[in-house]
Formats: sequence, C-alpha cells, structure tokens
Amino acid sequence: MSGYELLARDLAACGRDGFTGEVRVLGSPGGVFHLNGGLVVAVESPGAPAPEALLLRSGRIGGEEWAGLVRESGGVRWPAAGLISHGYAGAAQLRVVCAMALQDAAFAVVAGSVDGCERGPAAGPAPAPVAVGEPPTRLLQAASRKLRALLELPYPVRPDRERPVPASLSYAASRLGVLQREILAHADGRRTSRDLAFRTGRGVYTVTVEVARMLGEGLLECGDEPRPIPVRLPPDGHGVRPREPAPPPPPQQPVPEATALPRRLPGASGINEALTPERNGTGWKEFFRLRNPTTK
Repeated sequence: MSGYELLARDLAACGRDGFTGEVRVLGSPGGVFHLNGGLVVAVESPGAPAPEALLLRSGRIGGEEWAGLVRESGGVRWPAAGLISHGYAGAAQLRVVCAMALQDAAFAVVAGSVDGCERGPAAGPAPAPVAVGEPPTRLLQAASRKLRALLELPYPVRPDRERPVPASLSYAASRLGVLQREILAHADGRRTSRDLAFRTGRGVYTVTVEVARMLGEGLLECGDEPRPIPVRLPPDGHGVRPREPAPPPPPQQPVPEATALPRRLPGASGINEALTPERNGTGWKEFFRLRNPTTK
C-alpha cells in the first residue's frame, strides 16, 4: 500500500467514526490533520506556510503588532478576535486565509512522502480552524487533483525538490507579474518552491505552479545540483551570474620584439659560434667540401 493510500484509508476511517482529535502524518514534510466530529478543521505542515505566515508576509500586520495581539489574547496561536477588533483583517478575510492554509498544507503532505499515520487525542485547540470542516476524503481528492495537474505541466516540479535560478531571458522580459518578480528576486539555486512560498508569503501550490510555468517560459532554469553560492550576472552587468573558478595561468612564453626577429646569444645552447658566419672564416661551400672530399 502506498503512502497516499495509507493516509486516505486512515482519514476515511476518521470520517466514518466521527473522530475528534489529531492524525499525525509521518514522512517528508509530514504534518498534522486536526479533526472535529470527523471533519478536518485545520492542517499543519512544515511544507506550507501557516495562516499567520500568510498574514505577516502580506504586510497586513507587522511582527511587533502580531506579538502584541498574542500577548493580549493570553498566548493563543491565532488571535482572530484581536485581528478583527484592531482592524488588521475582517472576519471574511480570516476565513479565506484559514481555508487556503488548510488546503495548501494538505497539498504539501500529499506531494511529499508518507511513511505512516498516528491517530491520537488533540494536544490543544486546533490552530486557525475553519468554521465548517472539510470531509477528509474530499480534501485528499482535491489535493491529489492539484498534484496530478502540476505533474502534467510541460515542466513539472515538486515543492521540495527543484531549486531554480533566473534564466538570462528573465532580465530582458517585460510585463512580469508581481509573483513572478518576487520569485525571480528570491530564486538563487538553493531555494525550492516550498522555500519561495515562505519567502513570498504565498501558498506552496500557487508558487510551485508558477515556478513550473516560468520554467516553461524560459524565465527560470534548474541545474543538475543546487548551487552553493547565489552569484549571477545578467548580460547588462546589473545582477549576478554563477562564479566559475579562474583557469590556471598559461606557461610563460618569450615575447618577440616587434621590429626584428629574435637572435640567440652565443653559447646559449652549448654552441660557441655565432649563427652568422665570419667574413674571413670557412664558408658553407668549404664546409661541405670537408665532409665530401670528392665534391668539386
């Protein structure tokens, strides 16, 4: 039985039993499904940004304001009442954020590897729960359809595998969308789509699909291995390009004079005579006569 089938079987059983508690998914990235009466009300996974990450990265609220709301609410992880009362977000906006985070985390779990599941009681209140829970079977089917659609793209990628870098075409491209510009700004050969989702404060499914599309459009490219140092220079010299080791210096060669051919000094190779014969010495004809006495 595959990991997905194992997860689907256990969650379907929770739905039939009207289970209230947690289902911990072991694997990479893994996660926790929070259920109430057999319905999934929240999903946590290190493979997808949580609702608070989406809010903080969106700029709706800053880190200091968020910390103040958490203290004001007695340390709860999701101070929804404070967010609404202080005007940081409306009730409808928070419902949308929670639903998006739940579905995105379920996709991250399905797109990864599942090694096993453990059912147990809830360790505490579900973080950022949705008002109306999702049937577990329908939730997994939706996540599976997203993964299938992603893998059917011309350049399929996984949220936690490929580590793209901007291609040379991206520097000359115009009319890029906001998300495309953000991905290009953070793609450095070390970050996966999952990492880019956390950096941009977007859903991991949304970012992974956009990375696949940008690969197809020639805006991104993927090397065989992650690049340790994000150094890259575009054609106009205003960016960075991968740094290559400098080639070894060539062997030293004598530099000839520009006005005359080089002359060898006497004795340089063990020969004491100059290359040009003396006027009063033995000529070349006499040299050959000495070697061939019969020559006339």
